[in-house]
Amino acid sequence: MERSFNSDTRKHLLQHHPKTMKGGWHAARFIISVEFAQQFAFIGLSSNLITYLTNELQETLIEATKNINTWVFVSSVFPLLGAFIADSYIDRFKTVTISSFIYLLGMIFMTLSVSILKHDKLFFVALYVFSVGDGGIKSCVQPFAADQFDEEKEEQREAKSSFFNYWYLVVVLANSSAVFFIVYVQDNIGWTVGLGLPVGVWTVAIAVFLIGTKRYKRENPKGSPFTTIAQVLVAASLKWRLKHLPTHDTSLCYYGLDDDHHPLPTLEHTHHLKFLNKAMMIDENDASSKSRNPWRLCSVTQVEEVKLVLRLIPIWLCCVMFFVVQSQLVTFFPKQGSTMRRHIGSKFEIPPASLLGFVGIVMLCEIPVYDRVFVPVARKFTKHHSGITLLQKIGVGLFLSILNMIVSALVEAKRVGVAKQHNLIDDPNSILPISIWWLLPQYILSGTSDVFTIIGLQELFYDQMPEGLRSLGAAAFVTLYGVGSFFSNAIIVIMVAITSRIGEKWFGNNLNKAHLDYFYWLLAGLSVFNLCVYLWIAKGFVYKKVLNPNSVS
Repeated sequence: MERSFNSDTRKHLLQHHPKTMKGGWHAARFIISVEFAQQFAFIGLSSNLITYLTNELQETLIEATKNINTWVFVSSVFPLLGAFIADSYIDRFKTVTISSFIYLLGMIFMTLSVSILKHDKLFFVALYVFSVGDGGIKSCVQPFAADQFDEEKEEQREAKSSFFNYWYLVVVLANSSAVFFIVYVQDNIGWTVGLGLPVGVWTVAIAVFLIGTKRYKRENPKGSPFTTIAQVLVAASLKWRLKHLPTHDTSLCYYGLDDDHHPLPTLEHTHHLKFLNKAMMIDENDASSKSRNPWRLCSVTQVEEVKLVLRLIPIWLCCVMFFVVQSQLVTFFPKQGSTMRRHIGSKFEIPPASLLGFVGIVMLCEIPVYDRVFVPVARKFTKHHSGITLLQKIGVGLFLSILNMIVSALVEAKRVGVAKQHNLIDDPNSILPISIWWLLPQYILSGTSDVFTIIGLQELFYDQMPEGLRSLGAAAFVTLYGVGSFFSNAIIVIMVAITSRIGEKWFGNNLNKAHLDYFYWLLAGLSVFNLCVYLWIAKGFVYKKVLNPNSVS
């Protein structure tokens, strides 16, 4: 049997429990509980972490921002490890289960570090233990839920298309609950209760997840997919002297056979990245050999799956800038809000970090409209089952992120102008006579751009990745958050170094003198350049297409 990501049929991979209805929404709803609790805990911490670091641990704004961006970046590396373990050695169900208990352990230690033990170092240790568990969950929980839908059945294929929209709807609901409720508790009651509540929610979620065990479709790990990638690259290198096949000639291509010598389901042969095609060409050595050497001859599907991975890399790189913009939601946006008038009525004062909840509210409103109104209407014109292609969907979000930075720059200039007008420019602790609701448009734009780019990326990295690499695809998506934070950090460091030399430092503890508007304009300019590159790459992107085995000669 061929060693390929798709070489085993699903009927050999799925573990069946005959007395229980398996898969579909019957199973996915139990898995969704994990995602809700994970997002509730993670956002409840990350959205207000800068407040804890600056107010409780007395860190400077720049130091706290660097610590948060570093933590987010490191946290984005662990999903890659979790994905590799799940795809190669243990299945996604076991990875999610083990990671859930590590996640719980980190949350318990974090709560103890702000209450009974009161230890700063323990807080940071717990923060990174928390990240280890988070990595295993984020890389596997969504692919595991999507695996519950059978792509071979038309009704379940359509259900899977809507699944990604409603999955993110649950994410948004969890995020909104966290930033409105948990952040308020942290700011007004205390961090012990604010971190303790997610521990309880997470414990319930683990129980619900385990209750649904017998309903789940579970795929066995297929061994390291990196071996197949290496085989294709080595085989193509060994045959570098072979001439390329004519465009429509596939007579010398090896398609692979299953145990009964029937053609395997195969991906359509493409003519991009032609240097890899030589790995599937049968030369004289292959024809005369009694057995196939997997390091000299690979199947069409193996080669095409490696092409899928390589084609997604430029798309991934083009989306880093989008996440640089989104990283401002948990760093500079809340600090701007802390300098503005936040009262609602005579007594209630909204926490600055809670404005992040409006990103969720926007998405809660827009996702159903997108799924139930926009997609059916667009489908009539484009004849595409999703209304617009995934790359078009992502591109719309990239454009909106540019508008977001333009609006943010204008609002920040307005805020600083108010500080100058009232002679408060030198008082970093004063509350300026300008409403925090001036920041609302940039949060709305953030939410709208998420509807397009983030949901589009999640579906792209599931749909276009080889089956054996789907956990890695989810991890690749998650790493964008961390890489975006890392590059945001790098841009800040570079601009601090440059602006310090010319006398007008862009960043400092006094936001009224920090020139954040210049920083936002810089991000807008970089995003424009990035969008142009993305459009050029997307124009030549080729989506995967699975052929019927009977069509293979």
